[in-house]
Amino acid sequence: MAGNDGDEGLFTGYYEPEIEGSLTPGGRYMTPLLARPETKRLPDREAIEAGALGARAKPVAWVADPVDAFFLHIQGSGRIRLPDGSVLRLGFDGHNGHPYTSIGGVLIRRGALDREEVSMQTIRAWLAQNPAETASVLNSNARYVFFRVLSGPGPVGAEGVPLTPGRSLAIDRRLVPFGAPVWLETRDALDDSRPVRRLMVAQDTGGAIKGAVRGDIFFGAGPDAAARAGRMNRAGRYFLLLPRGFLKTS
Repeated sequence: MAGNDGDEGLFTGYYEPEIEGSLTPGGRYMTPLLARPETKRLPDREAIEAGALGARAKPVAWVADPVDAFFLHIQGSGRIRLPDGSVLRLGFDGHNGHPYTSIGGVLIRRGALDREEVSMQTIRAWLAQNPAETASVLNSNARYVFFRVLSGPGPVGAEGVPLTPGRSLAIDRRLVPFGAPVWLETRDALDDSRPVRRLMVAQDTGGAIKGAVRGDIFFGAGPDAAARAGRMNRAGRYFLLLPRGFLKTS
């Protein structure tokens, strides 16, 4: 498949984070993860964080770290490990309708990070070292994500089916149909010398996934998945494996 810039594009990664939290506020757990409110007119991230939705948005869980909550928004799903050791699985349930802005791009424009070194890990390290600027950087992404509790297998992609680590791909829904098999050719997230050639399935989408040759690889859960998702930023290409004439008749 080719776009305006040829047959190569950008491939990134995402994963299912697990963070500590609680079903009730108190102690360390004072940052809410909100369910989708009924209202159609929604303010931006900064206003929501300041409490603009009030009782219209019910928390589904509470976590300790606003940065952890932010990255859960970016990933779109995750696991909350509760104090009794049980796990609450949360899935994406919509957003506030505001545009998505990459905070990595914000930090590049501020001169805080070089383009070549930007990853989830370097962004988190910079935020930890600059706590006075954390809120303004996070709020530069006006999009705010809402969650629902998942009772079955997950996480669930935008196609409505559970995602498979290393095989599910988020794509631009305007250009690639859900369920399409995709042959991906790129480089390994942790070792640029290693080629990656594998069959994927288009099962998800995302606010930053735009363009004909653009994909986000789901890596699963756990430390290895986090390391790969955070560092995946590779050029690559893919081929849609569709019946002849499918795109003309669909």
